[in-house]
Amino acid sequence: MPPLKLRHAARGLVVDEQERILLCRFQLDGGLGVWSTPGGGVEPGESVREALHRELLEEIGLVVEGEPPHVWHRKFVDAGYAPGYDGAAHDYFFIRTRAFTPAGTMSAEELAAEGISGFRWWSLAELAGHRGPDLFAPRDLVTPLTALLTDGAPERPVILGR
Repeated sequence: MPPLKLRHAARGLVVDEQERILLCRFQLDGGLGVWSTPGGGVEPGESVREALHRELLEEIGLVVEGEPPHVWHRKFVDAGYAPGYDGAAHDYFFIRTRAFTPAGTMSAEELAAEGISGFRWWSLAELAGHRGPDLFAPRDLVTPLTALLTDGAPERPVILGR
């Protein structure tokens, strides 16, 4: 059996001074939406941190200074994830910032081509009280985010489930 081909991505947990997290809404086929952290694929020859810096500038216009802590790692296998891939491996980095209106270097058309249909700052209470139909990625975002905001960044990345 050949090894799994996973799409590696860097994702930013962008949290403002009110403890809200910035999420992007990805529009899936059939109208379902998934709210996820900004970020995306690591390009050939690029480090995961370089990808994080590039993706956050492109999608939300955030210039990341320094090296934010690597807090979560999530790996999942899903043959339908993306053409040519068996699933994904996501590395999450924690970034504190002031609230801002997302406006990256990508145009609205380029964002739409990536499946991004909107942005929103979410409080923990709003995340916990959300009743759909949209989903979150990771599905149980509230639990690890609460731990991160309560306990601070872990010494080593936490391994997340789907």
